[in-house]
Amino acid sequence: MTVSQSARPSPFGLLRQRDFRLLWIGESASSLGSAVTGVALPLVAVTVLHAPPFAVSVLAAAAWLPWLLIGLPAGAWVDRLSRRKVMLVADYVSVAAFISVPITAVLGLLTIVQLVGVALVAGAAKVFFATAYRAYLPSLVDGPDLLEANAKLQGSEQVANLAGPGMAGLIAQLFSAAGGLLADAASFAVSAVCLLGIKRKEVVERRPRRRLRSEIHEGLRTVLNDPLLRGNMLYGCVANLALTGYQSLLVVFLVEDIGLSAGVTGMLLAATSLGGVLGALAARPMAARLGSSRAVLIGKAGLAPTGLLIACTDRGLLLVPFVVASIVMIAGVVAGNVIFSGFMQSYVPTELMGRVSTSIQVINFGAIPLGAVLAGTLASAFSVRAALWVMLGIFALSGLILLATPLRQLRDLPTERMAPQQAP
Repeated sequence: MTVSQSARPSPFGLLRQRDFRLLWIGESASSLGSAVTGVALPLVAVTVLHAPPFAVSVLAAAAWLPWLLIGLPAGAWVDRLSRRKVMLVADYVSVAAFISVPITAVLGLLTIVQLVGVALVAGAAKVFFATAYRAYLPSLVDGPDLLEANAKLQGSEQVANLAGPGMAGLIAQLFSAAGGLLADAASFAVSAVCLLGIKRKEVVERRPRRRLRSEIHEGLRTVLNDPLLRGNMLYGCVANLALTGYQSLLVVFLVEDIGLSAGVTGMLLAATSLGGVLGALAARPMAARLGSSRAVLIGKAGLAPTGLLIACTDRGLLLVPFVVASIVMIAGVVAGNVIFSGFMQSYVPTELMGRVSTSIQVINFGAIPLGAVLAGTLASAFSVRAALWVMLGIFALSGLILLATPLRQLRDLPTERMAPQQAP
């Protein structure tokens, strides 16, 4: 029997259910470790190996490259296997990859090639884990509870993103930069222990094996033939391109253009991260009051233009619009993502969930490096502030993609699962 909404009289909701609580604890620990690694890995490259900026940028790109290289086949493989076992293997691989760095550092054998290799291996494990995790959640939680489940999971992820960078700096200060990677290895070990503790038996549907290419094409066709899935994928591609470009210039803008100290910049960025937490908390009330479809439109399209205030930032009181606009913009995106994730997990057939998820993510994440390159090119040709205007303008207009989909005609997103014959 799956987790039932009627069995949850407590305000803690799904956290009263042992299996979901274990998944939540493990995913929260893993998210915190990943947030630490985002700072700790480049810190190791800079402080231990004295790597040049180009090598550090390659290190950052290596973490995302696996989505482009193996994202589509990973979705097909996940749909063939037990999702929980895939997540466990991904956790074990991540533990081994991250624990290798402090060991070789102590032995004096650490190289930048190894760091890039660790980033690639961990990135590949992340592709499989993230794909399997999205496909596994509907087997653990009933459809009506998926919105709450995604809100809790994304809320803890946003808290991790808020706390992780500071924790990485503290660990590096007290111990070493490589010590932060030990913390990440420990977080994946916690995730594995929690997954092993889940009692609910996962039912793996046996289906005829076909050529991998055919199964990948089936996932892509499902997304491209469905206007809701296709529209959200195209929006995510444009929005990610714009947001990545904006974020790649943000520190330079605040420090060099505005003239803020590194400490004040860090405090401002930490404050803006609260938007993700608020968005996760607001998702369920917004969907209940406004309707899930309208809430997605307001969060992703309606609040996006507030980001243009960021390009008006200056010293003094003009820092206030920067913080407020950043929080509102991030909160809108996260709230929309929470609601749409729950919709997808109840709408897409279980046997297609892995392939549909990776089909969308490959397109969305493929825009990330392009956004950084475009923003850097604009900043070099004109100015950092001009580049921010362009990137935030693109983000503000990205919501028009969603307005061109059936979302604008609906109050609520469909609650019934797509019929199997509709999928291809």
